[in-house]
Amino acid sequence: MTEFLLQTSWWVPCYGLVGAILTLPWSTGIIRSTGPRPAAYFNLLMTVLAFLHGTIVFRTIWGQDSQQLVFHWLRVADLDLTFVLDISPVTMGAMELVTSLSLLAQLFALGYLEKDWALARFFALMGFFEGAMSGLVISDSLLLTYALLEMLTLSTYLLVGFWYAQPLVVTAARDAFLTKRVGDILLLMGVVALSTIAGSLNFPDLYEWTETATLPNTVATLLGLALIAGPTGKCAQFPLHLWLDEAMEGPNPASILRNSVVVACGAYVLIKLQPILTLSPVALTTLVVIGTVTAIGATLVAIAQIDIKRALSHSTSAYLGLVFMAVGTQWTDFALLLLFTHAIAKALLFMSVGSVIVTTNNQNLTESGGLWSRMPATTTAFLVGSASLIGLPPLGGFWALQLGFNDLWGTHPALVSVLLLVNTLTALNLTRVFRLVFLGEPQPKTKRTPEVPWLMAVPMVSLIVLTFLIPVMMNSLSIIPSWEYINKMSVVLLVLSSLVGCGIGSTIYLHKAWSRSVLRPWRFLQDLLSYDFYIDRVYRLSVVFGVSVMSRFSAWFDRYVVDGVVNFVGLASIFSGQQLKYSISGRTQSYLLTIFLGVSFFGLLITRRSWIGL
Repeated sequence: MTEFLLQTSWWVPCYGLVGAILTLPWSTGIIRSTGPRPAAYFNLLMTVLAFLHGTIVFRTIWGQDSQQLVFHWLRVADLDLTFVLDISPVTMGAMELVTSLSLLAQLFALGYLEKDWALARFFALMGFFEGAMSGLVISDSLLLTYALLEMLTLSTYLLVGFWYAQPLVVTAARDAFLTKRVGDILLLMGVVALSTIAGSLNFPDLYEWTETATLPNTVATLLGLALIAGPTGKCAQFPLHLWLDEAMEGPNPASILRNSVVVACGAYVLIKLQPILTLSPVALTTLVVIGTVTAIGATLVAIAQIDIKRALSHSTSAYLGLVFMAVGTQWTDFALLLLFTHAIAKALLFMSVGSVIVTTNNQNLTESGGLWSRMPATTTAFLVGSASLIGLPPLGGFWALQLGFNDLWGTHPALVSVLLLVNTLTALNLTRVFRLVFLGEPQPKTKRTPEVPWLMAVPMVSLIVLTFLIPVMMNSLSIIPSWEYINKMSVVLLVLSSLVGCGIGSTIYLHKAWSRSVLRPWRFLQDLLSYDFYIDRVYRLSVVFGVSVMSRFSAWFDRYVVDGVVNFVGLASIFSGQQLKYSISGRTQSYLLTIFLGVSFFGLLITRRSWIGL
């Protein structure tokens, strides 16, 4: 039985897709009498089956060599397109992370969207989401990986635009889709080029080819930049980072997955591509630059946000920036561990935030306060998630950052300062949010705020327990080093940076009115951070303006030049026809005379040219 489940492990991503299909009678309105709840139950059942199946496979494959499942999709002449799946402890562990967080997010959604008329459609999209992510983490083929990334892009568009009756939601969904498409198109160019150069798109074959490949510098650079463009868009990295902030207009249960495992899937693909990127030092350097700029910039922007979800979404971009730095410096172990601990902590934070939003119908930090005594479970979830995200021992985030500190200290000491700065600013931001939401005097919108119902409290409390168990799990898997091998300096600096951030966040003045400073330099700095360094305006004045001008010129050229030439030919034909009809006499001898004269004229013309040639 265990061997059968191992050989059919490719079914795990299909459970979510089956759940999405089973919800169609309710999501399309064919069944109305029962309400949308049965659709949610079907999808939850499929997710439970996926989780159990994955758990058995993970326990079976642990300690064994990885296995590959090969599916031949298309064979034509020399073309052999195959889908390869990698069944290993790492891939199955990643799949378990996806299915477990998806299960908790769906259970949370039952309470969050209890009165939403489109509950069935939401669960159908969540099943589609889960299937794409589960398939992506076990994919060992770049072709299949690209197809699943496109599924994630479509799922993001549909989930962000879930409440499509709101204009701002429609704009956010459009921007998220188009921004990701920029990276996807460049990635497609890299995939096509790589298939031509390497002759295969399976990762094992690509890794073997990389060991002996010799490419011109220009080709290697362009190939590397194209391959990192897709993950840059998926992970909301500079300059394709604006979509994640706008995507917070979607339902919070979708934001739980988007900020924990969806963006992590893009980084996971980047880690899979890392051996290929070593062919181009420029690409690796670009990864470090992108990660550093995003990590510092997004953390600074998060501090100035007054929307609770946006304050956390910018933090997601910042931590993914650290992952980009790790891949660029070829420390993939640090990248994987940071993705794992960040996903758990950020999912817990967004569950806490979702509880606040659904209870108060408000996500403005300046209109919140005094919730700690009214919502103890939600407050505990926020505190535990925050402590797990930053470098506070003994939770998971501390060990991930400590590993990064050790890895970068010997090879890239300058990046250690970036890691410490991001950790300090993140601690400051989370402390600021905690003070504004949970401490202080209750505001008009937070005076009557009971704790959330059990459908939302159970997954939140379960994730709190799981967060505390993460260090135990890491220790049992020998991920946490022994005390004698721990860099004492890293422990001191990480804890100190966390305490400094929490201390500053606890002492700075936070005015509820959030009035702008009367001092021009401070007002400029406040606006600069709150408006994300005016990146959107820069895009409007550069890219959007350029595309608009080109579109208008193209429309003018098409209307007055292309259409003008076509219309001129048409009018000339009509006018010629109108004129020729008056020369029609109906006499055969006149037609013969005209033909004779024409032929004679052309004959004389040809004879004259011949004489001149002689």
